[in-house]
Amino acid sequence: MNKSILAALFLLAGVNAHAQAPTDDDVVKLVKKAIAQAKQSGMEPACRQFADPTGGFIQGELYVYVHDLNGKMICHATNPKLNGKDMIDMHDVEGKKFNREMIELAKSKGNGWINYKFLNPATKTIMPKSSYVERMDGYIVGAGVYRAK
Repeated sequence: MNKSILAALFLLAGVNAHAQAPTDDDVVKLVKKAIAQAKQSGMEPACRQFADPTGGFIQGELYVYVHDLNGKMICHATNPKLNGKDMIDMHDVEGKKFNREMIELAKSKGNGWINYKFLNPATKTIMPKSSYVERMDGYIVGAGVYRAK
C-alpha cells in the first residue's frame, strides 16, 4: 500500500508541475497586460511595477522586459543591471542576434515570436527559448518561455 501511495504522489507531483508550466498564451497575456499598464501609467512607472515581485508582472519564470527600437534595454523585470544598456548585438550561444530580430519583427509586423537559445537561470543550462514581442509606440515589450530540449 505504501508503494501505491508513493506512486500516486509522484504522479500528482508531475501533473502539478506540468500544469504550472507557462504556455504561449500566458506569455502573450503577460505582454498585453504590460502594454496596457504602460499605456495607462506611462513607461517609467510601469517599469517600476514590472520589477516589483508583487506587481503581477513576474510570474514564476515569466517576466517582462522593454527595449527601445534601437536595442537599448529600458527595463528588465528581473535583471535591472541591464537597464539602460545597449543590447542590440546581444547574441545566443549560436551567434543569433535575437534582439535585432525582435526589433525587425516588431517594426515590420508589430508582434510575433522569436526563437533562440539562452541560459535558464533555474536549471543553469542553455535551453531553447521563445519570446513574444509586441511594439508599443517606440518600445518593444516582451516576455519569453523556456522550451524542453
